[in-house]
Amino acid sequence: MSYKRWIFIAICLFGIGLILGFSTPSALYSIISRDVAALEEFSSILAPFKLLTVMIIFFKNTSTLLISFVLSPILCLVPILALTVNGWIIAFISLPVVQEKSLGFLLAGLLPHGIFELPALILGEAAALSFGAMAIILILKKESRTVLWSTVRRDVSRVLLALALFFIVGIFHTIIIVALMEHQTRDLLMVNLKRNLRYLTLAIALLLPAAIIETYITPLLLTLI
Repeated sequence: MSYKRWIFIAICLFGIGLILGFSTPSALYSIISRDVAALEEFSSILAPFKLLTVMIIFFKNTSTLLISFVLSPILCLVPILALTVNGWIIAFISLPVVQEKSLGFLLAGLLPHGIFELPALILGEAAALSFGAMAIILILKKESRTVLWSTVRRDVSRVLLALALFFIVGIFHTIIIVALMEHQTRDLLMVNLKRNLRYLTLAIALLLPAAIIETYITPLLLTLI
């Protein structure tokens, strides 16, 4: 499947999260209001340390994308959750902000860094979905299963070790399975990996200006609303 279709799927998953967020009962907001207040207090503490804030925001978003990419072969669950949960949070928080402040206040808080951060999220998670789906398909192919079963018969202890590592450390899941695949299948997966790593790098590059804008420009715009 082409990368453009994965972008479309990523947008749809994000849209599903938005719908879920808008349909979530407003009564739930009062339950998490304390957590929101704690985050606001933490933000005020970091306010004087703007460079540190930029670094924290950038590394938080970058680590999220990297984790999604590495763990994507596990049924693509992590990128799916990342897209839907982010959409849900934005929609869920937007409603009370518009009611208590204004639509302009919400847009001033989201748009400046969102024009970088949202495309970065979509591009990065689309790459994760693409790579994860390719890994899953290759693992489930008949030829790959044959190679795996022959490996089991030849060296049971190595396969058991691989299975144990699969359950204990998900981050090595792809490496272990690919190591057991035939050469042609492994090359096909590596081509997909290299292509999606380029898209992931682009997404990470977009996160840096997003973090800078969120730290320096967004607070100024919010004071003007």
